[in-house]
Amino acid sequence: MLKHRGFPGRLPGTDFQFTIRRDNKKGVTPLISRERFKDRRPADRRADEGFMRALWEHFGDAEFERGNLDAGRLSWFFGREVVAVEDPFDPESYEALLKIDVNRARAVYPEIFE
Repeated sequence: MLKHRGFPGRLPGTDFQFTIRRDNKKGVTPLISRERFKDRRPADRRADEGFMRALWEHFGDAEFERGNLDAGRLSWFFGREVVAVEDPFDPESYEALLKIDVNRARAVYPEIFE
């Protein structure tokens, strides 16, 4: 599992996790597309914005390997602002390639992409 050096482990000052420390010995947590509802708590919204900002600052519009990025946090973006590069895509692979869909991400988080 690739560890993304320099990527923040969590949202500063919170327990919102962005990365994992080690691979899951019981199996890789699959990426799924989770729906974000309009009534999410402000803290959850800040965590989403912080994670997207970290993705953009770390990877930009380049492809990146899933590696040690937290599957739970990544799943809030998967299929919308973050898309699979490979076809077929293996949602249970730490080596899966992903990419930010800049147009969709900019529409949701315009302040990040100014």
